[in-house]
Amino acid sequence: MAASADTTTTTPSCTLAGRIALVTGGGSGIGRACCQVLAREGAQVVVADINLQAAKHTLTLMPGGQRHVAVAMDVRERSSVEDAMKSAQDQCGAPPSLLGTFLVTQAFATSLLEHGKDSKGAIVNISSLAGKTGCAELSGYTASKGGVISLTKTCAAELASKAIRVNCVLPAVIDTPILAGASEEVLEYYNRLTPLGRRGRPEKVAEVVAFLLSERSSYMVGACVEVTGGCDM
Repeated sequence: MAASADTTTTTPSCTLAGRIALVTGGGSGIGRACCQVLAREGAQVVVADINLQAAKHTLTLMPGGQRHVAVAMDVRERSSVEDAMKSAQDQCGAPPSLLGTFLVTQAFATSLLEHGKDSKGAIVNISSLAGKTGCAELSGYTASKGGVISLTKTCAAELASKAIRVNCVLPAVIDTPILAGASEEVLEYYNRLTPLGRRGRPEKVAEVVAFLLSERSSYMVGACVEVTGGCDM
């Protein structure tokens, strides 16, 4: 085993220098935090969101300013995904690595494979702990997140031989706009469910995403990493 004590502040390591990262849902929440962390790590970031103005606002919060790109993307529409991928590639000169799900994964893998046999990439999908454990009265949500886990593992098996790694993260309760309308009673309930006694911040998920996109995780394929504060261990 290995153990350490955190006595220093995090400094930029530029572990993604020279990489292009496309982040879906980059206009808010975990997606926005991912954009900020990936930019800090040296990546050129394509911020994709159904709300283009929100994506453009994310650009103003990222280090590196003019290097990054905002594009409109509705991940429910194949044509929107394909148009955004083309725009990203035209502006960046190469296919990006990314965060996303089925249509985006399909479009990215196709673009990367067409770019050349020596291209490498990494995909990190955002699922949820609820996709693994289930949750009463949230069957639609948990089923969709469980589907992301299965999709991740299937794509990982299919794409690993083509030098594309696919992994996912499973956050628990994270402070994002989804919780904006929750009562203090509900928020305190979530805190009690978590051994650390508090909800997670989006940037804590983003740090794990950055690791999974980097070469530091080069032997991780089909992994589903829990970012939960110990919730439902």
